[in-house]
Amino acid sequence: MPKTPHRAVTAAAALVCLTAFGPAPGGTTPAGPPPGAATPGAATPGGTAGPDARPAGSAPPSRFVPGPCPKPPEPIEALDGARCGHLEVPENRSRPGGRTIELAVAVIGAQNPAKPAQDPVVFMAGGPGADTFDDIPFLIDSGLNKDRDLIIMAQRGNLYDQPNLACPEIDRFNAQSVGLGYDSDQAEQLMLKAVKDCRTRLADQGVDLGAYNTIENAADFADLRTALKLRQWNVYGYSYGSNLALTYLRLHPEGIRAFAVDSITPPQHVTLPWAWASTAEGIDNIIGACAAQPACKDRYPDVRALLTEQVRRLEARPLTLNVEPPGGGKPVTVVLDGGALLNLIVAFTPRPEDLPAALAELAAGNPERFAKARAAGSVQKTGAFAHGLTQSVVCGEWAPGYSEADVLNAGRKVYPAWPATVLAEVPQLPFQYPACRVWDVPDRAAAQRVPTDSAVPALVISGTFDVKTGASWAKDVARNLTRSTSVLFPGIGHWVVPQSPCAQEVLASFFARPTAPDTGCVADVEPKPFTIVPE
Repeated sequence: MPKTPHRAVTAAAALVCLTAFGPAPGGTTPAGPPPGAATPGAATPGGTAGPDARPAGSAPPSRFVPGPCPKPPEPIEALDGARCGHLEVPENRSRPGGRTIELAVAVIGAQNPAKPAQDPVVFMAGGPGADTFDDIPFLIDSGLNKDRDLIIMAQRGNLYDQPNLACPEIDRFNAQSVGLGYDSDQAEQLMLKAVKDCRTRLADQGVDLGAYNTIENAADFADLRTALKLRQWNVYGYSYGSNLALTYLRLHPEGIRAFAVDSITPPQHVTLPWAWASTAEGIDNIIGACAAQPACKDRYPDVRALLTEQVRRLEARPLTLNVEPPGGGKPVTVVLDGGALLNLIVAFTPRPEDLPAALAELAAGNPERFAKARAAGSVQKTGAFAHGLTQSVVCGEWAPGYSEADVLNAGRKVYPAWPATVLAEVPQLPFQYPACRVWDVPDRAAAQRVPTDSAVPALVISGTFDVKTGASWAKDVARNLTRSTSVLFPGIGHWVVPQSPCAQEVLASFFARPTAPDTGCVADVEPKPFTIVPE
């Protein structure tokens, strides 16, 4: 699902030493093969042909081209010592002779360069459509490159790729939408115009929008391992990246030493109606954790009823407020209705430990926490998010086979007392069915909604407070991964590892010993104390 990560500080990273990336800074060329490299054409441990072995007459392999690292607006220190370039791959592998596209790649060296592990970690980001490079500071702070190199590749259509499927039209709508009713006719009309304008512009540029899907995405990562001449690597993906990683494991299992997924978006289950069950599970777990803390239970004895009351009240009588965005600046007009309230909660604004207090304040006539969070949406990084990839994945893989009525029924199942106007919109994906009719890409559901069966050592990480990808959905995934370890972190929300030192320890131990990770610290993990405000 679309990501809203929790920001962290940037950490430095050491130089990387992959010969595939050409000379190191200063003109020094590392000696020997890259970590995990195989002799071209050699057999891999599973008995399959090495990464350069291809059937006679097949298309030439994708090509890695060294080049400068991206220059994000906010500098990322780890890129200063990284080896970068781009991977050239076919835009549509079903059309031989078609055009190629370029995917931005960076390899960040192990922080312990004296004795790095020979198998790097490749990261698959959330979204779909999020800027992968923006996640580097979280990965560094989480220790992903402590003992091994970390490989970053922007998924096709992302920022720093060619083509880039950014939709500034949608970014501008998102900034404007904070002053509109969440499910209003005006918001729908403006959003659909933005989607249409973006689609027309990209199509006029010759972009094959149907080629931006999870199966092609997975093939890109398979080609990356081959192009870097890596015998094996470890995989870590979160949110949509877990969906991509599971597809990759299913279709391209060669060379995967260990496989970790975080905040699971299971390919066999993800549809637009599915989002309501995930959202309700996470909210229920937050409410249950409040009830388990005496101070929270005494001060907020019925958070569930309080939430329903505020959703209904705001949907019937929305608040229109002038609010200064959290980062400062000129006040903006915001509309706070039931749909906006629910979607702010899904976006973790406010944080789970503040949610009961924020709802109580709202009921008492103080909407400041939610209003400030709504105002934050008026400031958008225009052009940073690949909304085109989002639309192609959602419309080709998650929407088919279901309708607006199915979304509404799924919402009523978990929140029967809520207004239909709130339940008719998928959390975080409003007006998605009409948007998909505009976006018009092929139905890929049958090829994508397939479980992954594998004996590769796997780690499945979930957080009980995840209101985007409910923790219980990980069970079916783990059941089909016969050598998996499942770990549930109480009180942690979407994208567990950057938020939990314990999860970082578990992940590190897993990559060190894939069949016997140390999960001992999990027993001591508890939800944070909930915020208590005076009556």
